[in-house]
Amino acid sequence: MSETKNEQAEIEQIEQLEVALPEAVPAEAAVVPAAAEEQQRGDFRGGRRDNRRGGKPNRQRRQEPDDGFDTRLIKVRRVSRMYKGGRRMRLSVFIVAGDRNGRVGLGLGKGQDVAQAQTKAVLKAKKNLVMASLKGNTIPHEIEVKYKSSRLILKPAAPGTGIIAGSTVKGVLELAGVKDALTKILGSTNQINAAYATIEALRQLRSSRL
Repeated sequence: MSETKNEQAEIEQIEQLEVALPEAVPAEAAVVPAAAEEQQRGDFRGGRRDNRRGGKPNRQRRQEPDDGFDTRLIKVRRVSRMYKGGRRMRLSVFIVAGDRNGRVGLGLGKGQDVAQAQTKAVLKAKKNLVMASLKGNTIPHEIEVKYKSSRLILKPAAPGTGIIAGSTVKGVLELAGVKDALTKILGSTNQINAAYATIEALRQLRSSRL
């Protein structure tokens, strides 16, 4: 009788353990979620790594509104300045900007590279605009201007003549809207002086000569 009671007690303990234990999970079902979770972690980490190594995200560049001004590079110079630690080299850019409708200006900018200096020069040129009085595609009258050691003579020309001038004076007149003109520069032919002399001549133009 004692043996029978012991067997029944063991059977009851086994049944209680089976009730307490969770249901068995198939081996394949247990492996697949773990693999999926690991794959998701790997994709997430890989994505972060790609973003970190791949550089900057794709951002659309902000396009500046077109204000109708054209620019032309006149001169690029390499300039240096003496500091306590030695010489510091920079670039100087001289630019003319105009709308080809009578407004034109000059700007001089300095920077560590050409792009930076050019941006500064364009901003200065647009701040220092001159309104020129034109007569059709030419200037209304002849004018002579002296700027420092340069002397510039501007004369109106017949339609189809074009601009008879050097590269600097021609660039300023073209962006001002002049298509026909005769020019002559005397004295110093420095590009910066010639450009400022042309701007001064356009500033002094009147609709009719007094």
